[in-house]
Amino acid sequence: MSWTTPADVRAQVQKQWDNGRLLRDAVGAPGGSHELETDRLVFPLTLRLRGPTPRELATRHDEVRAWIRELEAGSRVAVGYGYDIVWSETSNRLIGRNRSPNSIIVPTRTDALALIGQAETTERFAALAQSTIERFPELEAWFQRRPLRVLEHEDAWERTLAVLDWFRTNPRSGRYVREIDVPGVDTKFIEARKPLLAELLDVVLPADAINVSRIGSAEFEARYGLATKPALVRFRVLDPDLAIHGLTDLTVRIDELARLDLAVERVLIVENEITGLALPAMARTAVIFGLGYAVGLLRELEWLRDQEALYWGDIDTNGFAMLDRMRASLPDVRSLLMDRDTLVRHQAHWSTELTPYVGALDRLTPTEASLYDDLRFDRLGRAIRLEQERIPLREAAAILLCRS
Repeated sequence: MSWTTPADVRAQVQKQWDNGRLLRDAVGAPGGSHELETDRLVFPLTLRLRGPTPRELATRHDEVRAWIRELEAGSRVAVGYGYDIVWSETSNRLIGRNRSPNSIIVPTRTDALALIGQAETTERFAALAQSTIERFPELEAWFQRRPLRVLEHEDAWERTLAVLDWFRTNPRSGRYVREIDVPGVDTKFIEARKPLLAELLDVVLPADAINVSRIGSAEFEARYGLATKPALVRFRVLDPDLAIHGLTDLTVRIDELARLDLAVERVLIVENEITGLALPAMARTAVIFGLGYAVGLLRELEWLRDQEALYWGDIDTNGFAMLDRMRASLPDVRSLLMDRDTLVRHQAHWSTELTPYVGALDRLTPTEASLYDDLRFDRLGRAIRLEQERIPLREAAAILLCRS
């Protein structure tokens, strides 16, 4: 039987709760938002009713009577809240005149909430809304758009508001998350709620306190002016005469490397760590290695723009993607041993790239772009790659020493 039951009625109301409309509308007008205003639930609320067809009314008397009794037993007349049944008179030549349900109506929002057992939850939400909007009036529209989001974090809501207060008092503080001094709030609290805090901070903070170019949880600190864990870069000075107090292999903060005068004329950027460690001595040369997709960090090294910069990565789609990303900040960087001849010469060492990059790359040279297209479209074979360490180091060293 597919006729509407009291459980079906509750499910229809529950759907309005699950999409946020019922909870949102329970605390007043949506703050002047035209979009929300036109989407408001209007009470009395008419729900769908699937009932017997005229033929079923005439042939399934006992089932129809049982269905009506069940529907009545769940109605507001029987339990004191919920839905009303709108009746209609029907006439059938076999059974005569009968009264049967025509539609279901939920008279008030209070009835709707009681029907799905959410009256108490709504009272708590309304209290949270009132206290929040008193402290942060600018959050009123957000509260109307995201009521269920509030309930997800109900137990920690007061501490969440305290964090907003801290950021508003300390805009672009330059402090670490660990230094946010709010009772009951630690680093893990912030880490677990970065998406929620980002939504709220974007509303309550002034525009000049937000770096809109930084997006996502990974850049939360940068977006809201907190200190970030310093990025470390490892490099070797390949010219012994340019050793730094006798040191040639160092790992330093990127901001410190930006201030360091290496006195070199050429910088080789390689992907493989062992390659970086094995390169021989070369005059006026340094090597940076092991950055992966973090090659964008090199934009911090303004002095690097005045040097000859060479990039040696794997011959695969991700190697070219890294080269392309690097050129966003170092447009003049040139690739080394990432050409078709090198790839073909070492065919015996080809392997398979596990997760190829297939997006468009706009910063490659024509010859690089041609090879990249052959790789990403599998023209040379499926997911072909030649790893950097498969190429004899003497080849690279010979090229570099020849250029010295």
